[in-house]
Amino acid sequence: MGVLEEMRIRALGVIEDAVVELSPGFTAVTGETGAGKTMVVTSLGLLLGGRADPALVRIGAKAAVVEGRIRIDERSPAAVRAEEAGAELDDGALLVSRTVSAEGRSRAHVGGRSAPVGLLAELADDLVAVHGQTDQQGLLRPARQRQALDRYAGDAVTGPLEKYGAAYRRLRAVAAELAELTTRARERAQEADLLRFGLEEIAAVEPRPGEDAELAAEAERLGHAEALASAATAGHAALAGDPEDPEGIDAATLVAGAHRALEAVRSHDPALAGLADRVAEIGILLSDAAGELAGYADDLDADPRRLAAVEERRAALNQLTRKYGETIADVLAWAEEGAARLTELDGDDDRIGELTAERDALRAELGELAQALTDARTEAARRFADAVTDELGQLAMPHARVSFAIRQTEVSEEAAGIEVGGRAVGYGPHGADEVELLLAPHPGAPPRPIAKGASGGELSRVMLAVEVVFAGSDPVPTYLFDEVDAGIGGKAAVEVGRRLARLARTAQVVVVTHLPQVAAFADRHLVVEKTNDGSVTRSGVQAMEGEDRVRELSRMLAGQEDSQLARAHAEELLEAARAGR
Repeated sequence: MGVLEEMRIRALGVIEDAVVELSPGFTAVTGETGAGKTMVVTSLGLLLGGRADPALVRIGAKAAVVEGRIRIDERSPAAVRAEEAGAELDDGALLVSRTVSAEGRSRAHVGGRSAPVGLLAELADDLVAVHGQTDQQGLLRPARQRQALDRYAGDAVTGPLEKYGAAYRRLRAVAAELAELTTRARERAQEADLLRFGLEEIAAVEPRPGEDAELAAEAERLGHAEALASAATAGHAALAGDPEDPEGIDAATLVAGAHRALEAVRSHDPALAGLADRVAEIGILLSDAAGELAGYADDLDADPRRLAAVEERRAALNQLTRKYGETIADVLAWAEEGAARLTELDGDDDRIGELTAERDALRAELGELAQALTDARTEAARRFADAVTDELGQLAMPHARVSFAIRQTEVSEEAAGIEVGGRAVGYGPHGADEVELLLAPHPGAPPRPIAKGASGGELSRVMLAVEVVFAGSDPVPTYLFDEVDAGIGGKAAVEVGRRLARLARTAQVVVVTHLPQVAAFADRHLVVEKTNDGSVTRSGVQAMEGEDRVRELSRMLAGQEDSQLARAHAEELLEAARAGR
């Protein structure tokens, strides 16, 4: 619940500087013609993000400023949205302001933070409904009418609508994924073909991890086999002797001779004994090296056919590394990833089939739920229209008839809609219904959209009847009516007052009125008075109580504050209003 506690208005029209304190229930604003009553409506319009007209700025002032204090539930959508924008609540209240410069510039503040004017309009949707001669048409949006009808219908619509909403959101997700997969079908097919070709090419070669490095080393050996064999043979001969040259001298023989010479005298000097041992080790190392050289020369494969086979294998591997990675390890990693991706791409065709089936099932489900919504709305609309028509009978519109048009729009392509009542119709997040409130002001008149079928005064009364019927089901916590009493008087005026008081039981109601029969029902009666120079100052908006209120009602009744007859009538009105609420 949100309650507009007060507004401060500066340099707006005839108002120089005034504070308007409002009641949580029913506040009536009265005053002589031209005294600035409608500036209350204009001020609230500015706080709600309405168009900023520089002509509203008081002559001689640089800017007009309207500030408002709204008591607000911290869990309400409006409070959450305001806090998302950086606003802060002041002890449970939201402070909002709007400044309009004489040059036409407009600024807004919400909760102590500068904010776009659009934020005020967003908050207004959840906080205030304005019904005035100039505000009605924008407020009578079909979407708002559909929302109100759904709330009026209650559980009959709430249940199917929740299921419909969940199915609708899932259908949107399924359709988006299906569109993505379908539009990318050619790209996916091309990617899959390239992957299959690469995987088949790699599988045909069957590379082993590290094989490229092993073959490179073997090719190096095979390419220099002759030189390697010659070097190994020469090394062996130098170390261990050449059997074909018995007279030749080799390192092993020389070292063996040195070892024998040293062994013969080692007992005479321990230092020489150590050297003898080292020479013996050298002899052993020479013998081992000579043996390994002989084995190397024997094992060396100089077969040119093996070299050709190695080079052929290396060429096959190089074919892979040119395309799929710098090394065979990279090629094998590409193959692993490619196989996984190919499985994913091949699975897309199955996924398309699954999604198509799910989409068709969801559309069939939405068709059934949309039909249930249409049935529930149609039944609720009949009850609603009857109730509003009865109310209008008490508001000087005895021949007016209100009805709802609930219709769907057929679509030419079945794929673009859902089936409701055997027809393919368009649909949205709230069903397939287009809901519009219609009014026939008198017998014989065709029902027309309510914003077009009534005059300003009639429209205000229709909206009052609507709000009274909807009281408790529409979450807007504050209603402001301007000229709701246009063109009526007498008993009808009393009924307008009584219904405004009834609406104020569950919401805050602010009414700008010239009818004493309406003002008498108010919980708080504010009077806007001009000073001698034609302006409204801080003291120009006064709350009327007791004797002062009787005097104001007398003025409204007879134009004479001190008329005894008017005073008696005013007191009678107040007493009747207290008794007839």
